[in-house]
Parts: sequence; C-alpha cells; structure tokens
Amino acid sequence: MISFSIADILIILAFFASVLFIGFYTGRKTESEADDYLLSGRKLSLFLFVAVNVSTWYGGILGVGEFTYRYGLVSWFTQGFPYYIFALLFAIFFAKKIREASLFTIPDKLTEVYGKNVGLVSAVIVFVLVSPAPYLLMTGSLLSLIFKIDLIPSLLISLLLSLVYLIRGGFRSNVYVDVFQFFVMFTGFILIVIFSGVKFGAIDFLSAAVPRNHLKVTGGMSPTFLIVWFLISLWTFADPGFHQRCYAAKSGTIAKWGIIISIFFFALFDFLTTTTGLFAKAVLPELENPVLSFPLFAEKVLPAGIKGIFYAALFATIISTQVSFLFLSGTTIGRDFVYRISKDDTESNLKVYTIIGLIISGIIAILLAYFIPSVIEMWYTIGSLFIPGIILPVVSAYYPKLRVSKKIILAEMIAAFISSIAWYLLRSEFSNIVVLNDVEPMLIGLVLSIVVHIEGLISKKEENTA
Repeated sequence: MISFSIADILIILAFFASVLFIGFYTGRKTESEADDYLLSGRKLSLFLFVAVNVSTWYGGILGVGEFTYRYGLVSWFTQGFPYYIFALLFAIFFAKKIREASLFTIPDKLTEVYGKNVGLVSAVIVFVLVSPAPYLLMTGSLLSLIFKIDLIPSLLISLLLSLVYLIRGGFRSNVYVDVFQFFVMFTGFILIVIFSGVKFGAIDFLSAAVPRNHLKVTGGMSPTFLIVWFLISLWTFADPGFHQRCYAAKSGTIAKWGIIISIFFFALFDFLTTTTGLFAKAVLPELENPVLSFPLFAEKVLPAGIKGIFYAALFATIISTQVSFLFLSGTTIGRDFVYRISKDDTESNLKVYTIIGLIISGIIAILLAYFIPSVIEMWYTIGSLFIPGIILPVVSAYYPKLRVSKKIILAEMIAAFISSIAWYLLRSEFSNIVVLNDVEPMLIGLVLSIVVHIEGLISKKEENTA
C-alpha cells in the first residue's frame, strides 16, 4: 500500500510547477527560425549538453527497477555497460562529423547521401523509435497512483505538461527543463541509497539477503541472452537524441567531450539505480509486481518529505525522456514529412510544421499508451522490428567507404524490417526448439541487414575495378 503525506504531495506539485515555469520562462526568447526553434541556435554548451544527454537517457526507470529486482547486476551488465562502450565509440567516430554536417535530423543525412526515398523510409523508422508512448504511460501511471485518477485523464495531463511549453519554446525549453530534471533525478536516488545504507547496512546486508545470482555480473544468464542485449545497444549509433544534441552543440569538440563526460554520469546513475534495485529485492523479496519495486521500496525506507523528493526524481527521470522524445517525434513529422512534401518548403515554416508534428505525435502516443498498456511490450516490439534497419545506413552515411548504392540501402532497410517482423510472428512456432526460440527478431533483422550491406559493398568494389 502506497500513501503520501501532505509534504510529499506539495513537493511533487512544486516539481511540476517548476517544470512549467522553467519551460515557459526559458522559451520566451525562442525565435521561429529553424536553427533556433529546433536546435536552440546550435549553441549548446558543454554543461548543457551533458545535463540533457544524461537526463534523457533513463526514461525507463520503472523498467530498470523491474529488471534489477528480477535479475540483479546483470541489469547493469546488459543495460549499462555495453552502452558505455558504444557511446564512447560514437563520441570518437561520429560526434564531430555530425556537428560538421550542420543538419537537423538523421533522415536529413540519409536524404543527402542516399536520396529522398531512403530519407522518407528512415523518417518512418525514426518516428516509431522516438515514440514518447512508453514514457507517457509511465508518467500517467504514476500520476494515477498518486492522485487516484483514471488512466486517460492521467495520460492527458502528462501530455499537456510537456506539450504546452514545447510549443512555445522548442528545443531551448526542452534543454533547460532537462537540466533542472538532471539535478532532481540524482538528488532523489542519492537520498534513497543513503537512507537504505543507514537503515539496513550495505555490502554485507545485500550479500546475505539477495539471491546469489543477483550479485553475479552475468546473472547466470545464457550467452545468447547477453549477446542479444549487447547487439541491442548498437542502437546508440542511430540514437536520434545523440544526433540532435551533436547538431545543437557549439562545436564538434563539445559534442565529442559532452558524450564522453556523459558516460561518467551514466555509470554513476546506474550505480544508484542498481543499488536501489538490489535493496528493493533484499527488503521486499516477494513482490507480485516488480515494476513497482522502486515506489514500494521508497514506501518502506523513506520518511515523509524525502519520499516526495524521490517521487519527483522518478518523474524527472521519465519526463526528461518523454519530452525529448516528444520533441524528436514532432520534429520528425514536421521536418522529415510535412516539410519535404509541402509545396511551401521554406525553413521559416518549420516551426509551424513542428508544432503540428508535436500535436499529432502526442495524440498517437496517448492512443498507443492506452491500447498497449505495457511498457516492456512497447519497447520490445519497437526495438526488435525497427532498430535493425537503421544502424548500418546511418553508419555508412558518415563513412563514404562503407556506402552502397541507393537501391541496395533501401532494400537493406526494408529487408531488415520484414525479416524481423516475420520472425516476431513465427518464432512461437519453434517454441520447442530451444536454439531457435532463443533467437530474437532483432538478431534476424540485423544479420540480414549486414549480409545485404556486404553484398552491396562487394558489388560496388566490382563496379569500381571493372
């Protein structure tokens, strides 16, 4: 049973009031020009870059709690460690190139290199990947839990809290709200780890209270399980948020070092969330719904007032990603669909197109959140089907030696999606064959994408030597 004191409620309301105030106040000087509205004038400093990059990385905080509660340290090994590696590679090999390109979106780059058709297909993929629906569902569910209101009004409130200041202030409002939320999320999780350590003890307590596999880095999981999660982290190379912030940075150097410094904060926040998840498992070993492990553990360990700060941290962690994804999806509709097919495609209209995109994206997100009320199901389906078709096209767009023909890259993207969805639908037919049943749809799509791409490179080499 979760209950809230008046102090807790006031702190949570103060958090939301602060989000709205910061969003409106910082967005008051935003201009209609594309560079200013979509990328804050391409003047993102190192501090702003890091704060935004980190705060938007952890939107699935309830999923992190569930994963750690169920499996222990393997949560960090699959959801944290591989992303540090690929984020570092991204910083070294892509950050400066992206900033030098001075574009707006991933489809912009793919259109420039591979043509309009590839750009439009990639826009569809990016739009799906940056859907704010999972985060809208989590925010709505927490609002429903705290204020005892139905899910639909909770979803509408959650959307409006993000939409109202984004429409006015664009990316600048997004940035400064995320900076505020960066401090809130770290404060909340630092407090719960401190209170847990003081109340229960630390290493000795956890060693004695949690299952043995929870303290193993691999968690006793199969190599296939671990490999698939490492492959999923390849998504980092095609992360629209990383690309957006690189485009918005003051310089390529800031983009590069912003990501490298972010990795330190990724690791710190992972330590805090993983520790909290392990404490939750130790103190509440038989939870029926591990998705609520963080809220239920907070109920057990935190006093009034401090619990309100922790809930504000949960909201901050989710909403920072929700708002960023909402703006990315709105930009994708405005920039990569409406702008490209409009007869009046002057950049001065991009703000209007983006606002239209924000509204459309918000409506779609509410419908998805209502009809697919499972965050994990949305993540799994979206990631499995759409990630394989975008990774190699993005990588090759920035490295000419890896480029293939327009027809090949288009075929590769479509084939990756079709093969992933085919295996997603057919895998249950092989449930009795362990080896096949362990193969994830993403792996099928990624392997086919690699095969088609290699064939394209071979064909290009043969044409050049002919």
